[in-house]
Amino acid sequence: MRLLDSFRNLFRLPEVRRRILWTMGLLAVFRLGSHLPLPGVHPAAVQGFAESASRAMGGLWSYLELLTGGALGKLGLSFLGIAPYITASILVQLLTKASAALEAVSREGPSGRRRIQQLVRIVTVPVCLVQSGVAAWSLRDASLQSRLHGSFPLLVSEGPGTFVLLLAGMTAGSLLTLWLAEEITERGLGNGQSMIILAGIVARLPALAGETLRHAGEGKPLLLAILSLAAIVGAVFVTRAERRIPLHQAKQIRGRRILAGGRNYLPLRVNSAGVMPIIFASSAFVLPQILGFIPGLQWIHGPLERLGFAFTLVYSAAIFFFSYYWTYLFYPPSQIALQLQEAGSFVPGLRPGETTARFLNGILARLTLGGAAFLAALSLLPGLLVRGLGGDVRWESFIGGSSLLIVVGVGLDLVQKLDSYLLMHRYRGFLGPSKS
Repeated sequence: MRLLDSFRNLFRLPEVRRRILWTMGLLAVFRLGSHLPLPGVHPAAVQGFAESASRAMGGLWSYLELLTGGALGKLGLSFLGIAPYITASILVQLLTKASAALEAVSREGPSGRRRIQQLVRIVTVPVCLVQSGVAAWSLRDASLQSRLHGSFPLLVSEGPGTFVLLLAGMTAGSLLTLWLAEEITERGLGNGQSMIILAGIVARLPALAGETLRHAGEGKPLLLAILSLAAIVGAVFVTRAERRIPLHQAKQIRGRRILAGGRNYLPLRVNSAGVMPIIFASSAFVLPQILGFIPGLQWIHGPLERLGFAFTLVYSAAIFFFSYYWTYLFYPPSQIALQLQEAGSFVPGLRPGETTARFLNGILARLTLGGAAFLAALSLLPGLLVRGLGGDVRWESFIGGSSLLIVVGVGLDLVQKLDSYLLMHRYRGFLGPSKS
């Protein structure tokens, strides 16, 4: 009853009701883009293309389909989705940490963040053109091969005109998706880019659940449901888990007033890097597999297939490496200790500065080890269990890896935002205590 009351209270607030409707409408436009075919594509050949690509790429195709909300298999306008923006955002974040000038801009408060965000938009355009060009060239080669083998071609023609149409369509669809994401951020609920990704993942779940229920007589749906629930509970637990470092605030003198010190804490998350280590590690292995489907580069698949168990070890090592790299890149202990010292805060029993930095470094190293082990387990173990149960490979793509973390992370963030709206208007929230 409390949950239903909270939902009813949401729609009693005009601002929240307006934001919910904006979010739903903009996400509907995004989903429409995945069903509108790209210019120059034969609609009758799309189904055959999706089936052949699924057979050739296996789990890789299911993974990409899950993240694009099915637009990849339908060759829709939102073919690339939000991928160019994510790539540009990662590049700018890394450049910000490597460039003193960009890092100084990022510390200028709201104006600095707006300038960094504008830089991300500018970088997104060339990244989008490059990714669209590679995708259009791959579709052209696939259509040419099908025409040479006497089967129905994928494209109307393989000439430069069709290539330009594909390039323009993919670029326009990706930039439209970016605009929709920014509108959701401004007018809707939550982060627009995260909501777009969440919508693409969740859109594939009904078809996936229907496919799983076909095996109801074999008992697989129940086992898969238990496995999925366990993975979700684990993801929520580790996503919310944090180590709280007690802090004391020194007395401060402001004018003629003396402000007494207080007690607080510094939260250090177990999984500070979030989903980024899995994305980086997956990209490092997905890119060679994608390149292997380009004519003339099929030889790449040979070494990848011979890796066997070594692939699992190398992939796990990559997750550990990127976990430490991303955590220490954005949460350096020396920088945290300096900020605490400047704010007049200190850890009881420790000298501010270098001693505090060494203390935080030890804690952060152990927390990152636990977070990286969890990410590696989440990426590998559910997939092994799903394959052991004979489940659909698409289900493996959902409960193992970045998809589940994205759904859990965005879902928790959305619930917290809605809860804050309810509590602000003195309603009973989803998470907080009752308000009279």
